[in-house]
Amino acid sequence: MSDSRARTPAVGFIFVTLVMLVLGFGIVVPVLPGLVTEFEHGNVAQASHDYGWLVAIFAVMQFVASPILGALSDRFGRRKIILVALAGTGLDYLIMGFAPNLGWLFAARLVSGVTAGALAACNAYIADVTPPEKRAQAFGLVGAAFGVGFVLGPAIGGLAGQINLRLPFFAAAGCVGLNWLYGLAVLPESLPPEKRRAFSWRRANPVGSLLLLRKFKGVLDLAGMQFVFMFGSVMLQSIWVLYTAYRYHWQTGQVGVSLALVGVMSMIVQGRLVKPILGWLGERRGLLVGLVLSGLVMIGYGMATQGWMIYALIVAGGFGGIAGPAAQALITREVPGDEQGAVQGSLAGLNSLAAIFAPMIATWSFGYFIAADTWVHLPGIAFFEAAALLFVAAAMAWKSFRTGHHARSAAARA
Repeated sequence: MSDSRARTPAVGFIFVTLVMLVLGFGIVVPVLPGLVTEFEHGNVAQASHDYGWLVAIFAVMQFVASPILGALSDRFGRRKIILVALAGTGLDYLIMGFAPNLGWLFAARLVSGVTAGALAACNAYIADVTPPEKRAQAFGLVGAAFGVGFVLGPAIGGLAGQINLRLPFFAAAGCVGLNWLYGLAVLPESLPPEKRRAFSWRRANPVGSLLLLRKFKGVLDLAGMQFVFMFGSVMLQSIWVLYTAYRYHWQTGQVGVSLALVGVMSMIVQGRLVKPILGWLGERRGLLVGLVLSGLVMIGYGMATQGWMIYALIVAGGFGGIAGPAAQALITREVPGDEQGAVQGSLAGLNSLAAIFAPMIATWSFGYFIAADTWVHLPGIAFFEAAALLFVAAAMAWKSFRTGHHARSAAARA
């Protein structure tokens, strides 16, 4: 313990932690819907409803617990909270691996949602160890960690799931267990005792943090847009495994490969192409182009008649990923330097809210329109709903630019 604390904290330590954490998450993505379907005796329509509740419960607990764990990390240090959260995540995977019925899966998701605050503590760790002028680059490394973990995780999970549907859960638990041991033995503390502060329920209140956005008119406009954008994006994530298995009869291996391709495209576009593309288009046009392109790709997913078409759409959809960085760049320009962290926390809260409701709408719509007694068979309905939301987000962004809030705030700072 003392040896680990003697080490100098650095972003490289947290990079390894995040890779392993995301790797564990990515491993279970291709197989969790299959396990739910197994508990429902092959009833895909009912399983889709259950899966929507599982994802929503996780998001609810994350929305409530993340600011609390963040405040606790201010009080007790980042390292302790990261270790506790990792232990809870490993327990979640073990419970799911041994789960005898659906009720145990819900119990596991409650635990995992609470401990998902490890990500918030990791972000705080990075802020501790990097100067302000280098934080953008450091957080870019976080994005790379997510890309690496999400490329490898679904591929491993998909292949392991073909051997045994529960094997990926134990593999994920093993990854998190190694991560916990790494943290215990290697990860140094980043927050010295003299910089810690007392725990405050006011700062740990997730609702109160959202009210901060009202202070900045330009941010409020774009935050609403980003909420709608995230809502549509989460609908895609929620229905992917169920949809491809139902419509194209994909096995877990094929699902894993498709998700790995999503990760590869994210790494290429986010890591290499965002800067030149936005340099050419500009951030405003880049945001609009990214949103519209993403909406068109969503329609393509819903209409694709053959599984091979999905891979082409994934490649095209990767370029829609320029919307996220463009939105972040525009938002940060509207916020003073000493309030960036608070505003980013509020935006994270909005993302959690989207993750609560979007999965239920997506999975329930899917389940309703594939049921035997439905009035029209439309398995791609969730993608069409997501496309509509992305077009609404583009319209909101366009309206925000036309009102001139951003131009006036920029001129005032100049």
